[in-house]
Amino acid sequence: MLQVHIKKLGNGVVVCLDGKIVRGQTDVLRRVVLAQVDASVIVLDLARVNTIDAGGLGVMLELREHTESRGTELRLRNVTQLVKRILEITRLDSVFKISGNDRPELAVHQRPAVLLQMASCA
Repeated sequence: MLQVHIKKLGNGVVVCLDGKIVRGQTDVLRRVVLAQVDASVIVLDLARVNTIDAGGLGVMLELREHTESRGTELRLRNVTQLVKRILEITRLDSVFKISGNDRPELAVHQRPAVLLQMASCA
């Protein structure tokens, strides 16, 4: 079962995901992302996602299209090796904005979107 927790930082939101993004378990993800009407950036933290299927990818693409249509940036971060490989195979790694968490010391001098990316899901 996919568990979703949100962390707000100003007008940005980190959506912490834990579990599988698979067909039949994505409604909670869809509801949470669609509810963030005032956010300028939404970051999906995939550090604890261990599986994703075609249905999950479809929902993520749907959410990307929806958020972009209203001027909200959707990013992925902390993508696991398995999910990264799936994104590469499907060539969706060129569609989604993907960032890591490898240089947190740089966040101090960056814009709020970068600070948002550094918010921990732990």
